[in-house]
Amino acid sequence: MKRKILIIAAHPDDEILGCGGSAARFVAEGNEVSTLILGEGITSRDQTRRRELRKKDLKKLKTEVYDANNAIGVKNIFLNDFPDNRFDTMAFLDIVKVIEKVKDKISPDTLYTHCRQDLNIDHRITYQAVLTACRPLQGETVKEIYSFEVPSSTEWNYPYAFSPNIFITIDKSIQKKLDALRCYSSEIRDFPHPRSLEAVKVNARRWGSVAGVSYAEAFELIRSIQ
Repeated sequence: MKRKILIIAAHPDDEILGCGGSAARFVAEGNEVSTLILGEGITSRDQTRRRELRKKDLKKLKTEVYDANNAIGVKNIFLNDFPDNRFDTMAFLDIVKVIEKVKDKISPDTLYTHCRQDLNIDHRITYQAVLTACRPLQGETVKEIYSFEVPSSTEWNYPYAFSPNIFITIDKSIQKKLDALRCYSSEIRDFPHPRSLEAVKVNARRWGSVAGVSYAEAFELIRSIQ
């Protein structure tokens, strides 16, 4: 049976870094994958949120979102513009409502999102908002929720360690993940930065070695209702 999968990420490129290889595999297997990105992802790089000065950069990043997600076959792409690294200044209910609106529109059965103890405040709030929007009430379509890591954020939250218990083989889709990341020219860094293409590939090989395959992505199962 075809699955309807929704990836909910705080910022552009989180969705590809976290589960781009798995998403490409799901699409290849005939499933429907959608992406919701909650934040604009760039204005925190200024001392103040000088949005007017960032219009050109924001437009470029938005184009990169579509290019990256199209590269792995995502069907629906939803973009919101909560302020970068300032989700804690927003009314929590407003974030939940955005998730609920998209969820109600596509009725996903599976969700992928950030882990609960990530270093980045937006990532942590996204996780909390996802759980709030997907409370297991009668009529809720979401039956499975998984959390993913984001290199250069999750692993830096010492002493917390990402502890995955689900591994998805991406031997046939690692190249699509890397191709999608290349679309984010404004976000990718040079090695040895964790968001470099080389480091991302090394990380996939690391999780692959844990699971006994060539390449894998790792996840924490948060909820499964069967």
